[in-house]
Amino acid sequence: MKKKRPAIEDLIRVMARLRSPTGCPWDREQDHKTLRWHAVEEVYELMDAIDTEDDHEMEEELGDLLLQVVFHCQLARERGAFTFDRVARHITDKLIRRHPHVFGETKVKNVDQVWANWEKIKHAEKHGTKHARSSALDGIPKHLPALLRAEKLVKKAKRAKLSGTEVNTPQMGKASIARHLFELTAYAQAKGWSAEDLLSSETRKQERLWRKREQRSVARVKAGID
Repeated sequence: MKKKRPAIEDLIRVMARLRSPTGCPWDREQDHKTLRWHAVEEVYELMDAIDTEDDHEMEEELGDLLLQVVFHCQLARERGAFTFDRVARHITDKLIRRHPHVFGETKVKNVDQVWANWEKIKHAEKHGTKHARSSALDGIPKHLPALLRAEKLVKKAKRAKLSGTEVNTPQMGKASIARHLFELTAYAQAKGWSAEDLLSSETRKQERLWRKREQRSVARVKAGID
C-alpha cells in the first residue's frame, strides 16, 4: 500500500501550483506586502473561534493562518530567500535553545525565572547582529493595536524595573476598569477624537520617557564601572 504523503507537503505543493504560470491570477499577483493584513485578519478570526470554544471553526481558522505562512514561504522560495522547511527548522531550534530547563540542565523555580532566561538567551542570540536589542523596550511590533501595545510596553518596563511603572490611581476591580475604558472611549468619540490615536500617542510619549531613563541608568552604571 502506498504511503500517504504528509498533509503539509500537499499544502506546499498546492500553493506552488497556485503560484505557477498556469495557476491562479489572484495568487500570482500577491507579494509579502499585499498579504500582510490577511494574516492579521486570520488571527482575529482565530481569536473569535477560541472565544466561542468552537473547535470546528478553530480548526478551519488555524488552517487559514497556516496558509498565510505557507504563502509567504512560497514567495520567499521564489526569491531564493528561504523555504517552509527552513522556517520550521528555525522555530524548532529556537524553542529547544530557549528552553534549557526542559531540553538542558538548567534549573528554574518559577515562571519569572523562565522569562529571565528567555530574555537572556534572546539577547545573546541577537547580540552583534543588525537585530540586536540595545533596550529592554525593543521588540514590540509597531502595528499592534494601541491597547495591546501599551500593555506590552508596560510589561517590558516593569521587567526592566524602570521607574514610572507604579500605579497611583485608586484600586479598581475588573468591572470598574472595563466601564472606565468604555466611558473614556465614548467621551473621546463625543469630542471627535480617536481613543486609539490618543492612546497610541501617549504610549509613544511614555516609551520615549522610559528610554531616556533607561539610557541615563546605563550611563550611570558605566560611569561607576569606569
